[in-house]
Amino acid sequence: MFSKTYLHNFSISLIHLDRERKMSLGFLVPLLLSLAALVFVHGQLQTGYISIDCGSPENFNYIDYDTGISYASDGAYIDTGINKNISSKYAYPNNPNLALPLSDLRSFPYGNKNCYTLAPTGGRKGSLYLIRASFLYGNYDGEDKLPEFDLYLDVNLWSVVKFRNASNVVTTEIISAAVSDTVSVCLVNKGLGTPFISALELRPLNSSVYSTEFGSTASLVLFKRLDIGYVNGTGRYSSDDIYDRIWSPYNSASWDMVSTSSAINSNENGYKAPLQVICTAAMPHNASDPLELSWTSDEDTSKFYVYMYFAEVQQLEKNQTRKFNISWNGSLMFGPLAPRYLYAATISNSEAFIGKEHRISIYRTRDATLPPILNAIEIYMAKQLEELPTFSEDADAVLDIKRTYQVNKSWVGDPCGPKNYSWEGLKCNYSVSLPPRIISVNLTSRGLSGMISASFGNLSSMESLDLSKNHLTGPVPEFLKELKFLKFLNLEGNRLSGYVPTELVVRARAGLLNLRVDEQNRCGSGSCKNKKKIVVPVVASVLSALVLSVALIMLYRLRRKRKSEADSSNGEGRPLPSKKRKFTYAEVLNITKNFQDVIGKGGFGTVYRGDMKDGTQVAVKILSPSSTQGSKEFKTEACNYSRIAFFCGWLSNLIKLTSTARKEIQ
Repeated sequence: MFSKTYLHNFSISLIHLDRERKMSLGFLVPLLLSLAALVFVHGQLQTGYISIDCGSPENFNYIDYDTGISYASDGAYIDTGINKNISSKYAYPNNPNLALPLSDLRSFPYGNKNCYTLAPTGGRKGSLYLIRASFLYGNYDGEDKLPEFDLYLDVNLWSVVKFRNASNVVTTEIISAAVSDTVSVCLVNKGLGTPFISALELRPLNSSVYSTEFGSTASLVLFKRLDIGYVNGTGRYSSDDIYDRIWSPYNSASWDMVSTSSAINSNENGYKAPLQVICTAAMPHNASDPLELSWTSDEDTSKFYVYMYFAEVQQLEKNQTRKFNISWNGSLMFGPLAPRYLYAATISNSEAFIGKEHRISIYRTRDATLPPILNAIEIYMAKQLEELPTFSEDADAVLDIKRTYQVNKSWVGDPCGPKNYSWEGLKCNYSVSLPPRIISVNLTSRGLSGMISASFGNLSSMESLDLSKNHLTGPVPEFLKELKFLKFLNLEGNRLSGYVPTELVVRARAGLLNLRVDEQNRCGSGSCKNKKKIVVPVVASVLSALVLSVALIMLYRLRRKRKSEADSSNGEGRPLPSKKRKFTYAEVLNITKNFQDVIGKGGFGTVYRGDMKDGTQVAVKILSPSSTQGSKEFKTEACNYSRIAFFCGWLSNLIKLTSTARKEIQ
């Protein structure tokens, strides 16, 4: 049977080999894992855990024999970055106590924001997680220059990562509710050195624990986690602590240590401190003295939450009582409390402790015969979530666009956040109380191919869309007209077929849209002989719409009604005198409310309902550029319907003007 020491040392040696040697010994890994499973019960995988050895070779998975936790390489969680190994000076065997995941790392020399995307099993919005990130610089780049960078959870700052020296291991933990079914951990370069990460771990928590007055609008960053009365152990008890917390020993010369070898019941307590932690406790050597802990924060506005663990570990005599109160900075926090024998309890403050100086005092009550005890304590700093994630429909849309065109590896994490680090090519509108909205997408010259994705139409707040100079094919999509806030649209330099939706042409004519399209997308087949680019792209589309648009301000039903009135007032068969009236294009827009209500379609084009100022309902027909019938035939039909000589003459002049204008443009 292999010894634990042998397996441990062998695994460390294996993990510190360079990539080629590590992969060449890959056949030994299954054997070692099988042996480990037989030797160590705590080597079993933990449900819902995500444990990532950042920077390890692809598909190199292993069990850390100190903790029994299975680690995976990070290729499945991130597309950017470079794998690196720490300097041999800081690696095994020069550093025999080095944790396995810290021997290598992933560095991010490119891009301001690089993110890991974690998708916990069964995860959903609101799920509570403990997330831990670890960093060891170890002079991996040979520059011996300590970097400083920011660490974000989704769109909110988690921690500023700094180092005292090259061998300093920085570990930071955060407890937070998920804002979606995935979690993003992002490293942000702020110009003080290249960001990197050594290990990343996620642990699911019971949603009933670590509650605060802020609910899901705040996260908890670990300040201290202390195993009071620590006797022995590693501080990490993954086989017994379902949350895989790391506990640091804490003693005082003025304290006495007490412990028990009996099991302690934690079933009634959702915090579930591991047995090795809860079975030991401390009490003041002088029974009349309080048991005190204190700490100092950097800011007067810092908010803290304290979670204290109690369990009676001594079998008390009948004449003995242990009862105590708990105060913060002299103010009563909780009490009196009498811990039950071999039963765990957790006490926390319901409102944040605010300030720089903090002192927790646990002191016995007057009727108690024994001093107070404390088994463990966790102290967290609350960080309120100042930024909101991108509006979910917008985020889903651009994620689908990323998948469709398989571009922009830098599109990681939240599209709009953190603020000032939105995805390349996107612009967002930020609000204090509302999620950011995507208002601009610029994907010019990105090698896009295929049809224009329908997901662009889901960006309902978009004001600017630039898809120029790509290889897009298929028709100009109708859904673009649904983007009511669109002010700029550039589709030039593609191989699109069909024509720009009429509604967009109308908006361009009214000066509401800067429209840029290729010639084949703005005029009918055979009518655009000159294939040169247009100097002012809006003009062609607008003139085409203006010149070929004719308003038929006569409804057949209205004609019959007017005819009937004329017959009764002027004598049978005498027509009502024609009203010679011109309608400007702006008036037609107003009459039809920007051509909103379609009531039919004919061989010439679309018919829209309109309302005159006097309440008369009218129909307006627009000659489509793609109509198989010409403008002369359309004029004839208009004249037949209206029977207004003036209108026919005006229409003839309009068509002549059309022909002249087109020649000048082409």
